[in-house]
Amino acid sequence: MTARSSIACLGAGRMGRGIAVAFAYAGHKVTMIDVKPRSATQFATLEAEARGEIRNTLASLARFGLLTEQDADTIIARVSVVPAKECAAALAGAAIVFEGVPEVVDLKREVLAAASKLVGPEIIIASTTSTILVDDISGAVEHPRRFLNVHWLNPAYLIPLVELSPGAATDPAITERVKALLEGIGKVPVVCAATPGYIVPRIQALAMNEAARMVEEGVASAEDIDKAIKYGFGFRYATMGLLEFIDWGGGDILYYASRYLEGALHSDRYRAPEVISRNMEQGRIGMRSGAGFLDYAGKDIDAWREARLAALVELLRHFGLARKPVLNE
Repeated sequence: MTARSSIACLGAGRMGRGIAVAFAYAGHKVTMIDVKPRSATQFATLEAEARGEIRNTLASLARFGLLTEQDADTIIARVSVVPAKECAAALAGAAIVFEGVPEVVDLKREVLAAASKLVGPEIIIASTTSTILVDDISGAVEHPRRFLNVHWLNPAYLIPLVELSPGAATDPAITERVKALLEGIGKVPVVCAATPGYIVPRIQALAMNEAARMVEEGVASAEDIDKAIKYGFGFRYATMGLLEFIDWGGGDILYYASRYLEGALHSDRYRAPEVISRNMEQGRIGMRSGAGFLDYAGKDIDAWREARLAALVELLRHFGLARKPVLNE
C-alpha cells in the first residue's frame, strides 16, 4: 500500500462514516459503498445523510481547533458514497476494503463473499465486527490469508486505539501492512488473538458491570462512582497500562487484595488468575524485583517513575486541579 492508498468501506453507516473521516482527514480517498439495493430516491436520502453527518463531524473538529472550515471542504471532497450497483467499480481502485455492515453473521458472510470475488487476491479485506470472531466469517472470503478483523473504538475518527485480530489463515505480513497503514493515519494498533471481546471491550465489560453492581448494592451514588472513575481509576490509567500499574505497586499486593475481596464479597469474580501466583513464585513481582509482566532489566526506574508522575501532573492541569502551594498562613 502507498502512503495515500484508496480506501473502500462496505456500508455507509456509523462505522463506515467514522472510518471515512479518519482516513480522509489523513489524506486518503474513501469510497463508502451502500450494500443494500435501494431506489434512486432512497439512495439519495442515504447519501445526503452520510455526507451530512461527516460534514457535521468535521465542523465539530473545526470548533475544537483541529482544522478550519476550508480544510473541512477539502477533506469531505475525498469521500464519496456510491450505490450497491456500482460496487464492482468502486472496489476496483481500493487497496483495502473495510466491511462495516450490521452484526449479523450471515449478512457479513454474504457481503464479504461478494466483495472478495470482485477484488484481486492481494487486496486486503477487513471486518470491523465488534462481536464476531474472525474465523467465524473468514470462510466466506476468497483467499482468507488477506482477511482479518480490525476493531475500531467509537468514535473511530477520534479514539487512537484499533484492535487487530488475525485469523488462523491470516498471513502475518498482512497484519503488519494493516498496522503500518493505521499508524500512518495516527492510530495506535494492537494485535490480539481471535477471542471474544478483544482487549478493551472485555476489560470494559467487567468494569461497567461492577460499577452498575455497586449502584445496585447502594455502595455509592452513580454520580460519585463516576467521579471516582474519572478522577481515580481513569486518571491513573490514562498515563500507564493496567499491567504496568500492577508492576508499579507489585503483583503481591494484587494477590493479597484479590484474596481479601474474594472472601469479603463472597465472589470468585475477584479471584486472581494463576499467572499472578506463578509470577510471585518466580519472584517476578514488578519493579522491585526487576521484572513482572514487563521486564525492567537495564531500565532507569527512577526516570520511568518521573515520566509517569509528570504525565499525571499534566492531567491535573487538564482538569484544572493543579494548585499552587499555600505558602502564607
